[in-house]
Amino acid sequence: MRLDVLNHGYRPGTKLLFAVIRLFSGRPLPDAAKLTFYRPDFYGTRAKEFTHEAMRGPSAWSVGDRELMAAYVSKVNGSAFCIGAHTATATRAYQDEARVAAVLDDLDAPPVEEPLRSTLRMLGRLVRDGEVAAADMREVLAAGATPEQVRDALAVCAAFDTTGRLADAFGFELLSPEGYAAGAKFLLKRGYR
Repeated sequence: MRLDVLNHGYRPGTKLLFAVIRLFSGRPLPDAAKLTFYRPDFYGTRAKEFTHEAMRGPSAWSVGDRELMAAYVSKVNGSAFCIGAHTATATRAYQDEARVAAVLDDLDAPPVEEPLRSTLRMLGRLVRDGEVAAADMREVLAAGATPEQVRDALAVCAAFDTTGRLADAFGFELLSPEGYAAGAKFLLKRGYR
């Protein structure tokens, strides 16, 4: 059930901004973006800053790698909106739809390199179980990830574990493939701010 605040909980200036975005893009603003405009002082501003830093800040992980992490975390969480959004964005970042689909279908089968595979496996455990052990971290480090890469992956996980749960709690509307593709283009050009 969709929470009505995503449709009506905004000030007049914000509603005008949404109308302008729809006019120029030809599409309504996705619910993930709308949520950041509702009570920005409480959630939106901080969420945008944290997510932008996790996804576009300096990192040894590529943008494609981090978008794939977001898609994988979303898959483990079962968040349909976020799976669609970050699968489309990872696909566009890598320019390789088959690779992204293969990783999301079977983490062990596709041609994904270490340490990314071990990192995704660890993120999956964290989302599923709510914790990881020191042995999990040692496995990721032994696979070649640096401590900084582990930190960066955990930030991606935190951002999209939260966003995916909010998407399901608020009942985010799913987009068409064209809508997800347009969102991916925007996210790769502008980031999460």
